[in-house]
Amino acid sequence: MPHADQSRTTPQDATAKQPGAPRPDRLHPTPLGELASRLGVKSPEGHPADVTGITHDSRAVRPGDVYAALPGARFHGADFAAQAADLGAAAILTDPAGAERAEQTGLPVLVTDDPRARMGELATEIYGHPGNDLLQIGITGTSGKTTSAYLVEGGLRAAGRSTGLIGTVEMRIGDERIKSERTTPEATDLQALFAVMRERGVEAVAMEVSSHALVLGRVDGCVFDVAVFNNLSPEHMEFHSDMEDYFQAKAQLFTPLRSRTGVVNFDDEYGRRLIKEASVPVTTFSAEGHPDADWHAEDVEISSVGSVFTVVGPGGERIRAEAPLPGPFNVANTLAAVVTLAVAGIDPQTAADGIAAVPGVPGRLERVDEGQPYLAVVDYAHKTDAVESVLRSLRKVTEGNVHIVLGCGGDRDKTKRGPMGAAAARLADTTVLTSDNPRSEDPLAILAAMLAGAAEVPIHERGDVLIEADRAAAIALAVSRAEPGDTVLIAGKGHEQGQDIAGVVRAFDDREVLRAAIRATLPAGSAREGGPEREHPGMTK
Repeated sequence: MPHADQSRTTPQDATAKQPGAPRPDRLHPTPLGELASRLGVKSPEGHPADVTGITHDSRAVRPGDVYAALPGARFHGADFAAQAADLGAAAILTDPAGAERAEQTGLPVLVTDDPRARMGELATEIYGHPGNDLLQIGITGTSGKTTSAYLVEGGLRAAGRSTGLIGTVEMRIGDERIKSERTTPEATDLQALFAVMRERGVEAVAMEVSSHALVLGRVDGCVFDVAVFNNLSPEHMEFHSDMEDYFQAKAQLFTPLRSRTGVVNFDDEYGRRLIKEASVPVTTFSAEGHPDADWHAEDVEISSVGSVFTVVGPGGERIRAEAPLPGPFNVANTLAAVVTLAVAGIDPQTAADGIAAVPGVPGRLERVDEGQPYLAVVDYAHKTDAVESVLRSLRKVTEGNVHIVLGCGGDRDKTKRGPMGAAAARLADTTVLTSDNPRSEDPLAILAAMLAGAAEVPIHERGDVLIEADRAAAIALAVSRAEPGDTVLIAGKGHEQGQDIAGVVRAFDDREVLRAAIRATLPAGSAREGGPEREHPGMTK
């Protein structure tokens, strides 16, 4: 049976007894009349109910909830109003199109033209404005959001703060981990999550804020203490009409409605524009060492396992910092995290030390080491700029050849497929084009678009380009080509643990498939089994 929220799957969370985000144990009943007044609508007569929660997912309704029945692409949430009523909903929030169906349940109905735009503020009210009791740091940009969030959280922990984390890979409440369903949760789930964090003593939260979240109101009700902008490059063009639309979506975060202060990358073209247009105070940073930035990096030394550099502050302070992941872009991510924490009131050297201690970020240049004499990494790079950046970074620390396995997702921005194929062909010695998550599209059609891009690279400028539609076989093919001192990069899916083919998601983890492929090529008994890692040529520890 379909449900009101077709995009959701049940979180892999041992504490969740039913679908939906974690909910606080301590409830704060809110009179339904107060919510009606906030919406500017008449309070339903004869229904003096108290509300204790809110959800947009008909399966996740708990007794006392407002059920937000939203219009959708295939169904209207009001189609599931009876299910919500059976689960104990106290009231229904919907639009005029859903009002009649909602009223058939006999529950009080709050009608507003755009219920999605209002449910964030209602959730904030119902859960008692939980974000006010947290130091909230929101991170946006095309690339680096996940890594920056982990680094910021590491710095917060080093400063003695109890932390929360919300992002693409997972949500964390202290040490509890919950699988994420999307980069930024819907407003109803987000405010409930903040309430749980407050209840469990969390003091500060680092979270990713996607452009979808800003446009679709997922962060409605949030005013971030610090908003962070990393960079902007073409992405999500199936959602945004053009780059201007994409930029304007991101820029919303740097207004008084969404944040109190901003931290912006001076090295990025759109960052420099944002510095001029933001309507909140902005602090700037430059990993390239630009003297006009408030904070900048100097003496950068890049290795295959990370980088060390000096952070120079606006008062001339000098902080020794270490990026726990390789690549110049991770110098920028690390610098952004140090500056963000300094702006938030954390001692920058304490922040830098905590960031350096972060053990890694799932699926972000994550090493797979089975004792092989070459570097093998998995990365989430799934857009042209990211593919170029990661390949250039790995080239700098690779003595031999670089081999990449790369695919493009189906039902997503088609314009990036050719450029991604071209970037890989130009910058890698071996490119194995394969499937990513083809979803409803023909995998061979996606591969053809990538191959067309690769073919545009002059033959004397490109490496070997191979095609293997089966992703596991493609990974094995790249591994079979690796020699001592080489690097094998599996790009595109990163931390993901499934592959979506024609609507069926099957278990697939690049890290595990890569590990198995490496083991299959090693002499019997030579694979690492919990012992010390062997260094590959050129690697410094």
